[in-house]
Amino acid sequence: MSLEELDQEPFSVHEFVERLAWKTMGSRARHTSPEDFDPMLLHSTFEKVIRDLKEKNVMIARKIEKLENNCKDEEKRHWQRVSELQKKNQALYTHFQKLDERINYVATKVVHLGDQLEGVNTPRARAVEAQRLMNYLSEFLADEALKSPVLTDPFQLQLTADVIQKLHMIALELPGGKFDKARQRIADKYDSVEKELIGEFKLAHRDGDQRKMKRIASVLQNFKSYGICIDTFITESQKHSFLKENVFDDVLPLCQRTSQLINHVFSNPEMVMGKFVQSIFQGILQIHISKRLGDRSDQEQYLKNLNDLFVRTKELTTELSVFKLGNDSSFLTKLLKGIFQQHLTAYIDAETKYLHERCSVLLLRYYEMRDHQKKQIQSGGIHDLRRDIQAKLGTVTKANINIGPAIENYGGETFLSQEVSINILQETKLAFKRCHVLSYDVPSHAVKIFEVLVQYLVTEHIDYAVELGLQAIPLPDPKTEPEIYFFDVINQANTLFHLFEKQFMDGLVPLVLSSPKHALCLKRKRELRENLENKIGTGLDRSLNTIIGWTRYILATEQKKSDFKPEEDCQLQMLSGACGKVVKFMKIQGQAIQSSLDGKNVEVVLVDLGKRFHRVIYEHIVQFQYNEMGAMLVICDINEYRKCVKEEFKIPMVTQLFEKLHALCNLLVVVPENLKVVRDDEQLAMMEESVVLQFVQLRADFKTARLANKLKELK
Repeated sequence: MSLEELDQEPFSVHEFVERLAWKTMGSRARHTSPEDFDPMLLHSTFEKVIRDLKEKNVMIARKIEKLENNCKDEEKRHWQRVSELQKKNQALYTHFQKLDERINYVATKVVHLGDQLEGVNTPRARAVEAQRLMNYLSEFLADEALKSPVLTDPFQLQLTADVIQKLHMIALELPGGKFDKARQRIADKYDSVEKELIGEFKLAHRDGDQRKMKRIASVLQNFKSYGICIDTFITESQKHSFLKENVFDDVLPLCQRTSQLINHVFSNPEMVMGKFVQSIFQGILQIHISKRLGDRSDQEQYLKNLNDLFVRTKELTTELSVFKLGNDSSFLTKLLKGIFQQHLTAYIDAETKYLHERCSVLLLRYYEMRDHQKKQIQSGGIHDLRRDIQAKLGTVTKANINIGPAIENYGGETFLSQEVSINILQETKLAFKRCHVLSYDVPSHAVKIFEVLVQYLVTEHIDYAVELGLQAIPLPDPKTEPEIYFFDVINQANTLFHLFEKQFMDGLVPLVLSSPKHALCLKRKRELRENLENKIGTGLDRSLNTIIGWTRYILATEQKKSDFKPEEDCQLQMLSGACGKVVKFMKIQGQAIQSSLDGKNVEVVLVDLGKRFHRVIYEHIVQFQYNEMGAMLVICDINEYRKCVKEEFKIPMVTQLFEKLHALCNLLVVVPENLKVVRDDEQLAMMEESVVLQFVQLRADFKTARLANKLKELK
């Protein structure tokens, strides 16, 4: 077996020994019995491999020792090289310091020499310049024409400009008298050079010669007409630039092109760019905006145009803010306000005027379509007293007593329109959006818009319809079956008021949230809600009174004493006629209430109606005496009433009231011996004795069967 296996990875001692044993024994290990096994063979093999391993170990140890010696020698040589490099680095650093000191010394000498040369040259240059200017000035002092090429050669215009500008400054310092003529000639030449430079600048701009423009602008910067140069540049740059119908689309590309040119030509580009943008705003944009907003005959279109133009101009200022326009950070904002100041000041008046006119027209058209002449509503106080008098004296001929007009229900018309309300809400929604953009006092102006919304949607539409609905409710003691449309009014009024509240939260609140107006608006909305709820509450009370009044009238006119005390040979009825009419009417009213109201309001109203209905039935049945057949009939009637409220009202408390009433009616039919059983029933266990006694006394056999004694025995 080769020892090279020891160098293989991964190496396993266990597997190495196993392979060694296997190779030593060979195939004999499989066929030899335990008695024939020769351990000495394995022993000798293992001894041989152990000797080989020892020799290999010695060989590897020598190799390791040799490598360690080589490594130590290499380390010594490395540290020797590092030491030599450190010495060289120190020498180079010393040479660098000496060189740096030498350079500083030479630089100091050069600066000193330069100062000396400048001190000598500057006075000499000034003297030369002064002499040159005196020579030019002498030509202006003479009465002869100018002769110097610098002053007469048109191809040396920029040099001429430099000389004339300096002569002009000198002439301003000269005393009067003999120098007046020279001063005037210099001034004339100054003006002439300025005009020529402006003309050259204009030609260079048209030719696109930026280098020439830059030179001329640099020369003109010392002249009085430098502003004219800038104005000329602005005028030339804007020529043939506004070709689109919408001028806003041309402004930004024009500014981008012009900004690059300004940065190349002028030494003060921020100031020039500011004047360029100002010229656009106060020129082409103001003309465009004034033209679009000039016609105010159509207020709706005017407000729309004002909003659109302001938004677009504001977007433009944001786009132009990337340019450097000077040190005033509010420069663009001032330009924006300057253009729209006149319109923004009068904005809220125009807005509210338009809203008043628009909402008024919407309501007027609606009432005209309904063929309704809007009337002055009288509510509360005398009007309610008049209504009460009508109710009390309903049987008296109205012709004999002047107590006011009859109840008018307008054919069931509610005079509430979701379409009209949505149109009003849409107009105010747009107004709130415009207010947010255009107003300089957003909270106050938003409140003004809100008040317009309240006036036309809440007061003149919803409240008006509710007031008409209140007046249309039949009197509480009707003699004909009443038609109650007030539940429909409630349904539609609540729906429209919910829309109003949504507009309040979505449109108004964000505009007044961070101002004191917020609390005032919340209070105003709460008052409007409470006012509407009070009127609805009054209408519901009147409607329930009418329902109960008609129920009482049916029972009074349709129910006869003979119904509950029929002859013994009469056929047993399963339901009285009065009960059938009452149940039919009550089902209709219950369905109307549930379809018109929502939430807990349904339960509250049905509980109230159920209690009143129970009270009417209770008071009605205690008026009669009942024989056995009559008692069966009244039990059937009460069962029908109970079934009606259980299926239609679905109010457990009301159902329980009628179940107790049904249990009381069982006292009318039970045999005297079973009175105790019925009295101890769960429904009557907690009932007052006086009530139980009252019902027992309604039996026709109360005296003959000595039921009073029976009751005493039960106690």
